[in-house]
Amino acid sequence: MGCLAGPYHGGVWRIRVELPDAYPYKSPSIGFVNKIYHPNVDEMSGSVCLDVINQTWSPMFDLVNVFEVFLPQLLLYPNPSDPLNGEAAALMMRDRVAYDQRVKEYRERYAKAEDIVAAPDQSSDEELSENESESSEEEVAGKADL
Repeated sequence: MGCLAGPYHGGVWRIRVELPDAYPYKSPSIGFVNKIYHPNVDEMSGSVCLDVINQTWSPMFDLVNVFEVFLPQLLLYPNPSDPLNGEAAALMMRDRVAYDQRVKEYRERYAKAEDIVAAPDQSSDEELSENESESSEEEVAGKADL
């Protein structure tokens, strides 16, 4: 992801993308597999707020847009007014320095490159139904240069 500064800089996250039947006319479901502290990401499930995705989604987009545009923008410009993680949103609005520190703590604990590369896949194609294996992709998003 191509950003130069920010509290997510240096983190590596595995991303889960689920494509709906109506894709590309309907936006994909996107989630972080490893933990991230962000107002628009549910801390337990890793799901990205659908309103955030749907506000920017267009049928002209493809998965490259998700990784090169949407996710970097999400990390650069969190939206605390539409939170899935209310604690992160409140901290961001109340004390940006403390918020940035919490993001860095999560990044150092959960988003190190060696942890992602060494982590075994949580599921295999044999465990998924035929439809799920065709409509679900998981990819390492790479380093966030924020």
